[in-house]
Amino acid sequence: MRFETPLVPARLIRRYKRFLADCTLEDGREITAHCANPGSMMGLAEPGMKIWLEPNDDPKKKLKYGWRLVDHENGHFTGVDTSVPNRALKAALQARQIPELAAYDTVRAEVKYGEKSRIDFLLTASGLSDCYVEVKSVTLSRQPGLAEFPDSVTARGTKHLGELSAMVAKGHRAVMLYLVQRSDCDRFQLAADIDPTYADAFAKAAAGGVERLVYSTSISPDAVDLGPVLTAV
Repeated sequence: MRFETPLVPARLIRRYKRFLADCTLEDGREITAHCANPGSMMGLAEPGMKIWLEPNDDPKKKLKYGWRLVDHENGHFTGVDTSVPNRALKAALQARQIPELAAYDTVRAEVKYGEKSRIDFLLTASGLSDCYVEVKSVTLSRQPGLAEFPDSVTARGTKHLGELSAMVAKGHRAVMLYLVQRSDCDRFQLAADIDPTYADAFAKAAAGGVERLVYSTSISPDAVDLGPVLTAV
């Protein structure tokens, strides 16, 4: 998934109110960017970090920049926009680039299900059980090479696991897909110390037949693309 507008580098001044970030552009101007990430962004919002912003000239948008990447300045990047995984995965699913899900020929996004919820993707094909795919963006890394989810308590994520389990109980297929938006990780695990309730809910969901897929991403200031499968530990 290529960015629609070329990204520009900046330095982070501070992130606040979850969705706002003050930044300094290379020409010295200070601007406020939209931060499309409701999580804690642990380790990714330190003042002075190099980041990449996407400009826009949309008159309907109050903020003219969106924060897309953290540049670790060692050749690696983290994608902080939580809307990116769904956009990248939709294209990958439609192109049948995910082997575990390639048998499905119809991809529908944001379909209502459960209790006032929407599934990220509902996959269907003649002769196959419907497949409900929930996607989570993974950005936390507290140990070299190890990606973790979640980075804060997520009651919403726990609710989604329960609803996926309910779909399996009704005879459907359900998949929890974690997309690691870090180019410096080759392993994945749940951060049970951060949210033990979520970890317990996942264990119950897995025991009930909910599948887990973990995919990496290839990230640069030009694009975020689907990478190979990662090992879950």
